[in-house]
Amino acid sequence: MAPARFSDAQEIGDMVKASSPVIVNLQASEKDLARRMIDFCSGLTYASGVDGEGRRIGVPAHTGRTSRFPPKSGQRLQENGLFRS
Repeated sequence: MAPARFSDAQEIGDMVKASSPVIVNLQASEKDLARRMIDFCSGLTYASGVDGEGRRIGVPAHTGRTSRFPPKSGQRLQENGLFRS
C-alpha cells in the first residue's frame, strides 16, 4: 500500500485487524506523511499485540506487523529525533 494522505492509515489498520501482512511503501510520500505513517504503524502494531518482524525493504518502506526495527533503522530514527531508546 502506498498512502497518499494520512486518512489512508485506516485501510492499514483494517488490514492489521484482519491479520493480513501489510507492506507500506513510503517512497513517493512527503517526509511529514512518511513520519506520521511510521508512527501510526508502530503504535498500531504495539496496540494490536501482533507479533512479527519489521524490516526495511526499500527506501523508505516498512513492513507492519511489529514495532521492532532493524538496528540501523533505529539509529537513523534516533539521529532524526524520531526515536529514543
